Amino acid sequence: MQLDPDAQVLLDAMISAGLPPIETLTPAAARQRWRDIREALNQPQPAVAEVRELAAQGPHGSIPLRLYGHRALAPRAPQPVLVFFHGGGWVFGDLETHDNLCRSLANLAECAVVSVDYRLAPEAKFPVAVDDAFAATQWVADNAQTLGLDSGRLAVAGDSAGGNLATVVSLMAARSGAINIAYQVLLYPTTDLALTYDSYRRAGQQFNLTTAAMRWFRELYLTAADEVDDWRASPLRAKEFANMPPAFIATAGCDPLCDEAEAYARLLERNKVPVTLRHFPGQMHGFASMVGFVRAAEEVLADAGAALKEAWMPS
Repeated sequence: MQLDPDAQVLLDAMISAGLPPIETLTPAAARQRWRDIREALNQPQPAVAEVRELAAQGPHGSIPLRLYGHRALAPRAPQPVLVFFHGGGWVFGDLETHDNLCRSLANLAECAVVSVDYRLAPEAKFPVAVDDAFAATQWVADNAQTLGLDSGRLAVAGDSAGGNLATVVSLMAARSGAINIAYQVLLYPTTDLALTYDSYRRAGQQFNLTTAAMRWFRELYLTAADEVDDWRASPLRAKEFANMPPAFIATAGCDPLCDEAEAYARLLERNKVPVTLRHFPGQMHGFASMVGFVRAAEEVLADAGAALKEAWMPS
C-alpha cells in the first residue's frame, strides 16, 4: 500500500513527534492529546450563518448539542438537518474536535448540522453512547419546527466510532419507526468489533490507526466480550434491514477499518438499500478531518455534501 503524498507528510510528522501509542495512555491523556493536535493544526474555520448551543434530554441525562445553520434559522423556511456523531473510538472527541468538519458539512450540504456530544467510555460504557445518540436524534426530530429545521429531511452522519453510532441510530429508527431518517453518511465507520477483517492485517501496524489501538478502544467501550455480537456495537451483525435509509460510505485503503466498512456497504446493497461507496486507496483513517492538509478531505466532503443535497430534493 502506498500513501497519498499529502497523507505521507502527516504520517511523517506524527512519527517525528515521537508520541507514545494511544493504547499506552489513560483516557484522560488521550483526550488531551487529541485536543492538542486539533489546536496545533489550526485549520481555517468555515463561516456559517448561525451557531447555537443546545441540550437534549436522554435516559442518562442532558446531552450537549451544537447547531450550525448554513443560513439563518427560521421556522418559516425550515432547513434540512444532519445529526452528526464525532469519532474518537467512543473514548475521546467532542464538539470542538469536529467543529471544523461540521461547519464544512453545513455549507457543502446546504443544511443545518447538529453535532452530538454523547457520553464517552470508559466512564459511560456501551450502550450509553448508543442511548445518547438515539435520544439526541429523537430530540432533534421532535423539536425541529421550533428550531427552524425540517424533520422530513433529517439525515445522520459520523466518522469512525461516530459512523458506527450513525449506522446504529439508522437501524434503531428503521426498526422502531420513531424517526424518519432520510439518509446516512458514514465516513470510515466501525461496523464489526471482532476486528478480524483482512484490512487489520494489511493496515493495522504502520499507519495512524492500529489494531492495538482498536483493541484498546474496544476494551474501554465494552463491558463483556459477548457484546461484540450485539448489533448495537457491531451493526454488520444486524439481521433486519427493512426501511433503512440510503447511504454514502467512504473508506480509506490504508485504514484497518476499510474492509468492514465495505462489507457493510455490500450488506446494505444485498438488502436493496441504495449505497454510494467512495474508496480512497491512498488515504489513512480520519482523512476527512484533515481539510487544509489533505486534498482528498475536500473531495470526500464535497461528495458527501452533494449526496445529501440530492437526498434533500423532492422525490
